[in-house]
Amino acid sequence: MLYYLFDYLEKQFQFPGASLFGFITFRAASAMILSLLISTIYGKRIIRFLQRQQVGETIRDLGLAGQSEKAGTPTMGGIIIILATLIPVLLLSELENIYIILLIVTTLWMGAIGFIDDYIKKFKNDKEGLKGRFKILGQVGLGIIVGVTLYFHKDVTIKEKLPLVEQQVLLAENPNIEEIELFKIENKSTKTTIPFVKSNEFDYANLITWINPEWAKYAWIIFVLAVIIIITAVSNGANLTDGIDGLAAGTSAIIVLTLGIFAFISGRFDFSDYLNIMYIPRVGEITIYISAFVGALIGFLWYNTYPAQVFMGDTGSLTIGGVIAVIAIAVRKEWLIPVLCGVFVAENLSVIMQVSWFKYTKKKFGEGRRIFKMSPLHHHYQMKGYHESKIVTRFWIIGILLAILSIVTLKIR
Repeated sequence: MLYYLFDYLEKQFQFPGASLFGFITFRAASAMILSLLISTIYGKRIIRFLQRQQVGETIRDLGLAGQSEKAGTPTMGGIIIILATLIPVLLLSELENIYIILLIVTTLWMGAIGFIDDYIKKFKNDKEGLKGRFKILGQVGLGIIVGVTLYFHKDVTIKEKLPLVEQQVLLAENPNIEEIELFKIENKSTKTTIPFVKSNEFDYANLITWINPEWAKYAWIIFVLAVIIIITAVSNGANLTDGIDGLAAGTSAIIVLTLGIFAFISGRFDFSDYLNIMYIPRVGEITIYISAFVGALIGFLWYNTYPAQVFMGDTGSLTIGGVIAVIAIAVRKEWLIPVLCGVFVAENLSVIMQVSWFKYTKKKFGEGRRIFKMSPLHHHYQMKGYHESKIVTRFWIIGILLAILSIVTLKIR
């Protein structure tokens, strides 16, 4: 809203300094600072409110060191992340931008699912919370909304350079032409980025057009299915990672910051041209949301690092996972998720492997056996005697290394 106010002041009155709000970098920096202030200053008040409402975590006895000390710690702290993200976004971003709209919808949608789950656990005394099928239904519903919107909305396009011959003709006729004028072809596309491949691009339509080229009109179905799978997988991965103090918030901040770099360079024709990556018009505005989200996560860590004063609950973890998935899809980097979100993937796989092996061995030998001492993976290291602060720090380091590798894939082909 401030964006529109200062845009009006600039156009009508040439108000000093108002033009700064036209720059994504200025608004992104402002969003991060504002979200940090909101999450740290007002976060404490929200924690006190949760304490007064007796929204304390019920801890299951898993035999982990220091586990009993966490009982009663306020949960539902994801509210802090959501508020600290949305307030700067509403103030500083272009609210008609389709990518911003989708991220706001994702935040509220997944936040609502997580809130209902936490509410049932705390106030209905049901430790299971919201039934798994309803969570999946909510994730699928969001996937359909996001997938259909990204495929059919007129503002979701990519812009490609003219063929080389046409570029040469255009340059010969207009020697002083700006570089951006060479990006004339703007079209709808199901293309995305795929790492470690020479062309660096993959088209979802290719999954069916090799059978029959006329099936290209059904490519949106394949795309929507892919979006549903990605949102479901990443949101569940973030949910599983939220098991010890600071792990989910810190790891997610690293992931989102990396996606912010991708969004910024993909939204600028000069950077995308230099790096030879996809130029996505209007996607740069996501940088405002990402900056606010990173600021909110870091501010939340002020209270969530060991020993945690608040837990994010499903209100936070499901929201974080959903937002990461939608950003990755929007900037067409979803195939980087197995690398960039490697910590989430490892947590997911540890549970799948543990449960599958236990069921298999129980059926075959009459006694269930385990691969890990406990799953998800962070609990395995707790059972081995590692302090949770050391586990979290090392997972953060791994997350940083994976983020660097993801950025390097821009040029490794």
